[in-house]
Amino acid sequence: MNILLSVILMAPAGEGQSPYMSFVFLLLIIVVFYFFMIRPQVRKQKELRTYREGLQKGDKIITTGGIYGKIVDVKDGVVLVEVADNVRLRVDKSAIVKDSTDLSRQK
Repeated sequence: MNILLSVILMAPAGEGQSPYMSFVFLLLIIVVFYFFMIRPQVRKQKELRTYREGLQKGDKIITTGGIYGKIVDVKDGVVLVEVADNVRLRVDKSAIVKDSTDLSRQK
């Protein structure tokens, strides 16, 4: 960021500066912002959406609240999660973050 600022400050001010250079520089900033900020976030949201749509009975999950459980039943937008023996919670699909079997493979 400091390099960009120094390039901007070093540019000669006056009549010789082209307005097209300012436009190109602004366009370059927008392109960089898109590829480093927006595109990865959209990709992550798409992966999470496909994961939630593919949930099945028996999958081990983690909710946004940090509750670990196993899916007992899947309906339209709601999942029945077994947390312990005879303890079941009804959780919205949007509250499911990731698969807990990924964590057990890392240990």
